[in-house]
Amino acid sequence: MGHLSAYFQQYGQALPSTLTMTSTTVVFDLGDEIFALQAPIFVTIEPHSTAILRIELATDRSASTWKAHFDTLQAPRFHSLGMASDRGVGLVAGYREAHPEALWVGEQFHALHDLFHLGPQWERKAYGAIAKEDDAARKFPHAKSEANLSKRLIQYEQAQQVCEHAMARSDQLDTLLQLLQEALQLCPSQGKLRTKDGVYAELTRLFHLLKELDEAALHKILHPIQAHLDDIIVPYQQAEMMYAQLLAQVPQQVLPALILAWHHEHLRPQSQGKQKRSHHFEQQQWLDVADGLLEHDLEPLQTLVFAQLDSMIRASSLVEMVNGFIRPYLHSCKGHVTQEMRNLMMFYHNHHRYKSGKRQGKAPIELLTGQAFETDWVDLLLQQVGAGHHAALGTSPPFSMPLALVPNPHERARPIETSPDVAIAKPIVDGDSVSPPPMGKAA
Repeated sequence: MGHLSAYFQQYGQALPSTLTMTSTTVVFDLGDEIFALQAPIFVTIEPHSTAILRIELATDRSASTWKAHFDTLQAPRFHSLGMASDRGVGLVAGYREAHPEALWVGEQFHALHDLFHLGPQWERKAYGAIAKEDDAARKFPHAKSEANLSKRLIQYEQAQQVCEHAMARSDQLDTLLQLLQEALQLCPSQGKLRTKDGVYAELTRLFHLLKELDEAALHKILHPIQAHLDDIIVPYQQAEMMYAQLLAQVPQQVLPALILAWHHEHLRPQSQGKQKRSHHFEQQQWLDVADGLLEHDLEPLQTLVFAQLDSMIRASSLVEMVNGFIRPYLHSCKGHVTQEMRNLMMFYHNHHRYKSGKRQGKAPIELLTGQAFETDWVDLLLQQVGAGHHAALGTSPPFSMPLALVPNPHERARPIETSPDVAIAKPIVDGDSVSPPPMGKAA
């Protein structure tokens, strides 16, 4: 066991805590904090590939510490267009200091989680009221005296009123939350991307209707959402710019059909059973419509539009997924994790290939660079550690065949180039959380 620990320490020392690129890479960051024995660990990833760009044990969560974290990322040639994260005070302030011109997106999952979680709570209360009404109805015939009959009749009528109110309130909330979920989708049924002003007006109306259901219960939840509404709807400003760009490259009559096809492809991984098959059918239908409107091959335009729409970042739930990968190691070490161990975690995550999902057969580093390697992550680790060891000794490493980088056959074409003032990141291909969770579920 001691030998393994020494090897891990040695390997971790030879690995960097920040990913280094050979050329400038434009990214849209996702940032978050996890904790080991109350010590914060800063993690920044790139959403399309899920590659960890930097992981470090921090002394505190202040803005200056986060700024130093993001400043370090600029040295290895990462150019940040923006970041999505929760509203951590130090995290947001530090990013804005490091990148004053970049875009910060207040992600929707954390912002709307409490509101959508209210639906199941009210539904349970409605079922509880139904059970009480049923209990009062069963007790009523067993009353013997006239006074007791009158008393139980009043109890039943009260239970019935409470039940009807609870059911109506739950149904109304369910309807409004469904409308809210639809309002947050990038694409309405007409196939034109939603605008920032349109989403703002629609959300404001829905919040007003929600308050009318129960002002006391919903004020505490809605107030912080409304206070930060401008941050939540930033992605729809991106959508407006993106739509104008696509109109310049895609025929106007074809673009709505391709947007709707992407919309159904985007919703399909989040669905199950019949609904999943329905989205697949709808997607193919709209692709057929677009194909019928074109005189040439549809695939280049489809690839262009899908890649651009995939690049929209509206949630930081992917970084939660990466944190979920890291946390078991923290727990197994009881929180006593060195920076060397974190370097090993980052290397393994970036170089191991996914076994399922949209990224199946590809490693995060392959997706980030667009190049595939033809060897296992263990061989890559040994090679990098060996190279670092010889560099430290000032000797030349023994001759070995260089790693063969070949085009990744699974890699989707990159989106069209944009200027830094247009906040469009590289594609995000999961449906993890770009929209609020369905009723009763977390994103």
